[in-house]
Amino acid sequence: MDTKTSVNIKPRILIADDHTMIAETLSMLLEPEFEIVGIVHDGRTLVSQAMKLYPQVIVSDITMPLLNGMEALVQLRHAGNGAKFVFLTMHQDATWAARAFELGASGFVLKQSATTELLTAIHEALNGRTYVPPILARDVIQVFRGNGLSNSVGSGHRTAAGYELTPRQREVLQLFAEGRSAKEVAQILKISPRTAEFHKAGVMKSLGIHTVAELTRYALRHGLITS
Repeated sequence: MDTKTSVNIKPRILIADDHTMIAETLSMLLEPEFEIVGIVHDGRTLVSQAMKLYPQVIVSDITMPLLNGMEALVQLRHAGNGAKFVFLTMHQDATWAARAFELGASGFVLKQSATTELLTAIHEALNGRTYVPPILARDVIQVFRGNGLSNSVGSGHRTAAGYELTPRQREVLQLFAEGRSAKEVAQILKISPRTAEFHKAGVMKSLGIHTVAELTRYALRHGLITS
């Protein structure tokens, strides 16, 4: 008599967090139910690995080196990658959550609630639904009602300060705020140093700031980099 073996295929998860200990803890939390296809520690590696590894769900921090999680999501969507995105973050702010959902995220989980909410958020994402932390749900609705956020992914990103930056300007803003030189920014973005400086000047003009120190303070205040 023929016997058939039932193969239980686990959903594929890619983890992105610049803190190695947190990433490894997440891996241990998720491994019983999911296949962890990779762990990355910056947004640019996240984009490249997501295009190679084809995860079904990406669990990502927002604030990461080189490229933050929000911009990684935008770039992956532009590249046609449809992996579900669940943000796991310290940003307990409804504006961040609203922006994440505007860009197409499926979940937003606070790190302090990861052990109780992350699995639920991932399952909701896999089932085509979204997960909002109960603690933020009402405020997220108010943000959408009050700000009339656009659903256009990749359009000019309106910062909390009320200015709009292009996707390239946002990349340049983060990299210069991280203390990188024009040459380093140019190498990362595959542009000329002169073009990098041009974009930096445009960012500073748009934001009404005049020094790199002010640029750094702005990025810190808006969660693009960590101190």
